[in-house]
Amino acid sequence: MIDIIGTFLGDLVDIINEMSPYLILGFLFAGILHVFFPKERVSKYMGGNNISSVINASLLGIPLPLCSCGVIPTGISFYKHGASKGSTVSFLISTPQTGIDSVLVTYSLLGLPFALIRPVIALITGFLGGFITNRVEKNGRTASSDESLTEASLKEPTSVTRRFAEVFRYAFVEFLQDISKYLVIGLLIAAAISVAVPDDFFSSFIGNDFLSMVVILVAAIPVYVCATASVPIAAILMMKGLSPGAALVLLMAGPATNAATITLINKVLGFKSLLTYLFTIIAGALVFGTIINHLLPGSWFMPMDIASHSMEHTHSILPEWLKIISSVLLVLLIIHGYIQKIVITRRMTREKGSNYSTTNMEHMISKKILVKGMTCNHCKQNVENRIKTIEGIEKVHVDLSTGKVSISGKQIDLNRIKAGIESIGYDYRGETD
Repeated sequence: MIDIIGTFLGDLVDIINEMSPYLILGFLFAGILHVFFPKERVSKYMGGNNISSVINASLLGIPLPLCSCGVIPTGISFYKHGASKGSTVSFLISTPQTGIDSVLVTYSLLGLPFALIRPVIALITGFLGGFITNRVEKNGRTASSDESLTEASLKEPTSVTRRFAEVFRYAFVEFLQDISKYLVIGLLIAAAISVAVPDDFFSSFIGNDFLSMVVILVAAIPVYVCATASVPIAAILMMKGLSPGAALVLLMAGPATNAATITLINKVLGFKSLLTYLFTIIAGALVFGTIINHLLPGSWFMPMDIASHSMEHTHSILPEWLKIISSVLLVLLIIHGYIQKIVITRRMTREKGSNYSTTNMEHMISKKILVKGMTCNHCKQNVENRIKTIEGIEKVHVDLSTGKVSISGKQIDLNRIKAGIESIGYDYRGETD
């Protein structure tokens, strides 16, 4: 038992050491993208039922560090502001498959060819999904009615100092908070697979590469796993005999689909768009997985060999001390993120209590509602910004851990709030205690 625990911890540390320098660099790039190329400004490139809007949507989505939990409200917001169904589907397909952080982590664990192939496949599948959607949904565009992207939400820090401060705040606080839970889960699963699953498991027990892809596809579609967290799982599974093509299926279908995403796309974009979305991801995963298995050199796709604590490919040139420092820094940042969540929650509770004691609150109404489907800070911001646009609302605070939304204002129209929340893809469950 002690040997098993020791092997588990050793493999976990090795995986973190390989990932952490690239992950931190990816977070930094994510912060730069957030501040200097905010997603709220890209919707103007996604309007119209034409090929250029579909290509733009795929190109814009690929570098954005959004997994399926964050891409849905963003994509729906684009749609409500004039983007076609085709460009919206294109964005929803291409964005969660990649991101600057996941591409760098892919390079660290799976090598340069895999790191280059992922965004190319995301671009192709995103374009095909959007193109087909525009052909199927020729008259599917609805009038823009969402007001969630207000002028206030488009404001950026003005000074250079503030903008760079926002880069680091978003990268190592907000974005890290969004991804840390799933990243930790992914790392623990990868280390557990490394210990529990025998070597050559897939080649011995399944024996067929295409069947392996189908098995991975069935398992990946309903389950949420972010693009970055899926990489160590794919690397370990390849060490156990999983083909590179089947690993690609996991890297595509895991981040791009889950039960909540499927439900929301059907609700907002319609059943035809949902079928196109699923067909494109499933067909794309199987086709490109087959191409990788049979048409590309197997030497291109060699994962990190955790068991021997070495790299099968030769791209890992970072010194060991840098990996260790990066790992310690990453762990500290994750801990700091959780502490920040606790501090912010307590501060909001105190502010709420002090607000009730002021004379202005004599004319204010307060209500608490329950909203389902929020999983990250992007979701929190979307819901808060949407409710704040409604006339009479003064304050809104979302508690992600419970799904409860505290609202105060001079007038609170729950019907308008319900319509606003559902318009951006979340589930309004009514008032709560």
